[in-house]
Amino acid sequence: MTDAPEEDGRTRAAHQFIAALPHCRALSMRVERLGEGEAEISMPWAEDLVGDPRTGVIHGGVISTLMDTTGGAAVLSHETGALATATMDLRIDYMRGATPHHRITARATCFHVTRAVAFVRAEAFDEDAERGPVAVANGAFTLERGA
Repeated sequence: MTDAPEEDGRTRAAHQFIAALPHCRALSMRVERLGEGEAEISMPWAEDLVGDPRTGVIHGGVISTLMDTTGGAAVLSHETGALATATMDLRIDYMRGATPHHRITARATCFHVTRAVAFVRAEAFDEDAERGPVAVANGAFTLERGA
């Protein structure tokens, strides 16, 4: 990331976006890296987020929320200067269950932007990244720009 003033503004907007969302606070999401159309956000494992009590695996909806939020943050940090964004479409493929008690990290890249839509790719990993991603996603997000 660079220290260009416009990038600082985009980064600040993306951080504010995350901080303003109650579900991000409820899931203890933490921004790890942000800038230039890329975002990395993580969250800890928590017992109350488990989808299968027999295995201790985090519910897929929680993974989906993490990936969706990370995708939105990537859009907001993109050089096109979106002021707001909303998810239009998000396709998630679950590859494997996240390892219980591991922190989960999503990484998203905003790879293409049209006049009104931003396209994002994302992956989610647990601390055992050598096993490959927990999930992968492709999404389309709306763009709200200044006048």
